Amino acid sequence: MSLGRFGADDSARPFADINVTPLVDVMLVLVVIFIITAPLMVSSVRLDLPRSEAAVPGAPPRAVEVVIAPQGQVFIGTEAVARNDLEGRLRRIAVTHPDTEVQLRADRDVPYGRVVEVIGAAQLAGLGRIAFVAQSDGARQAVEKPVSR
Repeated sequence: MSLGRFGADDSARPFADINVTPLVDVMLVLVVIFIITAPLMVSSVRLDLPRSEAAVPGAPPRAVEVVIAPQGQVFIGTEAVARNDLEGRLRRIAVTHPDTEVQLRADRDVPYGRVVEVIGAAQLAGLGRIAFVAQSDGARQAVEKPVSR
């Protein structure tokens, strides 16, 4: 009783098809991850960030995003903050979470003096950890400016 062909036929060739099932599984997982994370990557202020090869995406667990728009207006997250109210708002954050990192996003056209004012307000409020957010050379960030009321 013969169950298979063991070298009896020279015309038998190895099975050379590629199994695409694992590839499809991986691609579907990547699509799901993209669908979930894409809405989270949109910010509310249009910025033209400076470029750096060393820019690292991602945020630490406790961070507050401070944005300086090209006109010099300051936002904490998506909420506009008056110039004289910035330190008070940051101080309230520092009281509850003193280890909070300030992620500073400033448009490249913002004067350096305005950036220094915001850094000084953060330090006076008690937030000493300040990170400058830059855009990597290979990525473009699509952000929109909120509608002013």
